[in-house]
Amino acid sequence: MEPIFQSRLPYGAADRRPLPGIQPLDPAEWLVQDDAFAGQMRERERLLSESRDKVIALQPEARPAAEELLETVLAFLSTREGYAVDGDRVCRPDGVTVTVDAADVMGTLGRLVQEDLCLMEKREGEAEHVLTGAVLCFPSAWTLAQKFGHPLLRIHVPVHEYDEGIGRRVQRLFDGVQPGRPLWRFNWLPTDDTSLFRPKLEFADKIRREGLPYLRSERQTILRLPRTRAVVFGIHTFLVRIEDA
Repeated sequence: MEPIFQSRLPYGAADRRPLPGIQPLDPAEWLVQDDAFAGQMRERERLLSESRDKVIALQPEARPAAEELLETVLAFLSTREGYAVDGDRVCRPDGVTVTVDAADVMGTLGRLVQEDLCLMEKREGEAEHVLTGAVLCFPSAWTLAQKFGHPLLRIHVPVHEYDEGIGRRVQRLFDGVQPGRPLWRFNWLPTDDTSLFRPKLEFADKIRREGLPYLRSERQTILRLPRTRAVVFGIHTFLVRIEDA
């Protein structure tokens, strides 16, 4: 069976920055594939089949943004080595062909790329972006059902580091990100859990210990969709042995 572990990270501990740690991203590097592609995509297929209600959510009002996101992803993949896009059929780098299902936008997205993709929309009269849609196969100690429909600051409860000051800075980033000029950051999470699907409820025990054997790191991206103006929060999950980090 193909591994779900990557052999290495594309960045290191020396690249870490203070919160929120945002930096510009080359648009050509928005979505990436790595040496765990086949194994992680197999796990995504399993979760979308067996646990669909836990990994997909979409508000009816968010459907235009979801459709624009699918269009954007298909256009991006048409330029990527290893993908072949032919109308409503996409052949992935692992040889699996995905049929684009217009009635299941988020499910289709979940089968196309390694990234989890969250739609954040700021509607008229609202102060913050709200989570209105997602395909989230690999949550890291949070549960989609608890965060869905909530604004940024509420989503990050009970993260101690994400206080009101950081919240205001992140909201300004979401307000200011422009089409064609995406942003990115990464986190650094030592763990002894090798599960990619790792949901936890708010305030559940999340004790962190020293000397853990693995590192989980999320390459997080922020991209503005030009037509609906929704922000796409992308999460590419890396899982490596600590010595490979």
